[in-house]
Parts: sequence; C-alpha cells; structure tokens
Amino acid sequence: MPHPEMPNSTMMMGFLLMGFSDVWELQAFHVVSFSLMYMMTLTGNFLIVIVTTMDKSLHTPMYFFLRNLSMLLAGYISVTVPNSCVNSLLDNNDISKAGCAAQVFIVVFFVYVELLFITVMARDCYVAICQPLHYAVIMHPRVCVQMTLASILSGLVYAGFHTANTFRLPFCHSNVIHQFFCDIPSLLKLSCSDTFSNEMTILDSALVIGGGCFIFIIRSYIHIFSTVLKFPSEADRVKVFSTCIPHILVVSIFLGSVFYVYLRPSANSATIKDMALSIFYSIIPLPFNLIIYSLRNEQIKCAIRKIMKKIF
Repeated sequence: MPHPEMPNSTMMMGFLLMGFSDVWELQAFHVVSFSLMYMMTLTGNFLIVIVTTMDKSLHTPMYFFLRNLSMLLAGYISVTVPNSCVNSLLDNNDISKAGCAAQVFIVVFFVYVELLFITVMARDCYVAICQPLHYAVIMHPRVCVQMTLASILSGLVYAGFHTANTFRLPFCHSNVIHQFFCDIPSLLKLSCSDTFSNEMTILDSALVIGGGCFIFIIRSYIHIFSTVLKFPSEADRVKVFSTCIPHILVVSIFLGSVFYVYLRPSANSATIKDMALSIFYSIIPLPFNLIIYSLRNEQIKCAIRKIMKKIF
C-alpha cells in the first residue's frame, strides 16, 4: 500500500535545514562563533598556500600535500559554515533540492579526499623517517601528482555515486533536515522507501575506505614511533612525537565522529547530538589541522617571517 504522502515526494522542490536555536541571543552566538572559526581557518589555510608556493625551500612532497590539503580544507569549510551563518542571520533555512544535492556531493567529496590526503601525508612521514634512502624515488614529484589526481578523480566518482544513490529515493516523511547542512544520514530519515540498501552501501564503503585509511595511518605511525625511539637524540624524538600524536588525535576525532554519524541506523537519532557530532567532523578538526601542520612547524614559521620582512 503506498504511503499517503507519496505523491508529494516527487513534487518536493526543497528542504528546510535545522537551526541551532530560535532564541536570538543563541543565534547571534552561533553566527559569531562560526564566523570566527571560518575566518581563522580560511586565513590560515590561504597563508599556508601562499607561503608554500612562494618559498622554494618548501617545494617538497610534504609541503605539496600540505598545500593541497589547505586548499581542500578552505573549500570544505566554505560549503557549510557561510550558508549556516546566513540562514541564522536571515532566519531562513530553505534550501532547494538541487542545492541540497550539490551540498551533499561537495561535502562527501571533500571528506573522502581529505581522508586520502591525510593518509598520503602519513605515508610521506613514514617514508621520510623509516626509509630515508628511498624517499626520493617513492615520493617523486610525479608520483605525488599522480596520487593527488587519483584522490580527486576517485573522490568525484565516490561522491557522485552516493549522491545519486541518495536522491533517487522518494522523500515524503518531512522536508525538515535535522542538521545545519545537507548530509546523507539526515536525508535517509526523510525517505518513505526502504533505505536498507543505502545504509549497507554507506557501511561497506565507510569500513573499507575509512577503516582502511585509519589502519594504514596507525600502522605507519607505529613504525615511525618504533624508529624514532631508536634515535640517539632526545630532542629529535620529542620533535617527532609532538607532531605525530596530535595528528593521530585529530584523525581519531574526525573518523570517530564520521563513523558514529554515518554508520548508525537512520531511525536512531538525537537531533542535538547529531548536530554536535557533525561540528566535530566538519568544523572542529580544521583549525587543529592548521595548528598541527603549520603553526607548530618551524619551516613554515621561518618562511612566514621571511615573507613578512620582504613585504614590510
């Protein structure tokens, strides 16, 4: 027997995103805090791109991937945060179906490629420390470009598949997305058809890709730590540990929150908890990545000082 609202599902032209609060003071706090986070992340990442491009001493595989990651993070946070702030300011949470599909595609693409970039950077660190004699061959510039293009192209395919697989479903339960941006789990809750195959597809792909990358990163750092412990200099050991441990924490928070949000059954939901967790994987890790990969990096800070001296 068809759902009584089924005819409306094919005519649904848009959705309503969930706001953080109806209280004006909390809306203002949301706009200010998100805007500050956005500007800090955007400025910092653009600074990294400029510095790693202008300083020839930073034209190495590690900073090549750091530059790519910085551009990716700047685009990633620009997909959700500005729209959320504008919605709060205008008190208008409408989003078209096409706009929602575009947001899903871009968010999934950025999450996928970010994960691959982080994994490649862990490999770069592993080769540099554990196989230094083979570094020039394994991390040749041509290989780095090929890995980047492979990440981007596979990300387009991955995001396109999951977006199409989601929006082929009829939506008739409601047009209210319990999230501050369009994401797949929230959309599956609005569908009046069986979403089991969609959920299993998400589960399988997340376990294979996300779990595989996480295991690879952990294994890389286990080898790195075992090699670093053999360093005769305590200063060198502290320097490596101070960079690696925060990186692992950021990856753990990012993957943990993504797995929790995307791998749960769609019926089990706590709106406030979902929104809080989405902030953990979509916004919070970005400034941490900035700090870990740049502000704690002496070469980046030295390059910034040289550029500032040339300007002033």
